[in-house]
Amino acid sequence: MKKAFMAALALTASLSWAGDQEENMEKAVFAGGCFWGVEAILQELDGVIDTTVGYTGGRTENPTYKDICYKDTGHAEAIEIVFDPAKISYETLLTYFWRLHDPTTVNRQGPDVGSQYRSAIFYQSAEQKAAAEKVKVEARKKWKKPIVTEIVPAAIFYPAEGYHQDYFKNRGGHHTGCHFLRDW
Repeated sequence: MKKAFMAALALTASLSWAGDQEENMEKAVFAGGCFWGVEAILQELDGVIDTTVGYTGGRTENPTYKDICYKDTGHAEAIEIVFDPAKISYETLLTYFWRLHDPTTVNRQGPDVGSQYRSAIFYQSAEQKAAAEKVKVEARKKWKKPIVTEIVPAAIFYPAEGYHQDYFKNRGGHHTGCHFLRDW
């Protein structure tokens, strides 16, 4: 009986600690072309707790990959990042975002063309909006062409189908192609 009580107490403390940790986390949502490459780079960063690829910024409820590829849903392929601001700041995530894709191309990243591949930052708060605008000013100095990235309020985020999640991790591969970290 005493062992069962102690085990239950330990479990309660553990769940309480996990809940406290979760409360301290923040979210960021970015669209930078095909979500597989964006996810592969950002999930390697210390302080990134979780990533989910999906669709946001459009008007179709519960879109599928087929919908966003073949219908006019208005959604972008995006990534939702849960991060620990004590380990990595939102501004640091933004800097990585500006470096890992080409923010000067409209509705395109590499060979992927369409509005679902647009560059966008979906801010969660006034503070995130201000940070995005601030870091954009710095990013402009690194690109020769004008930046076309949208900075817009967060909308409903629809997780993509399971086979899209952790795409490169699940296939033993590494991101290649149009997503790579540019030197700054």
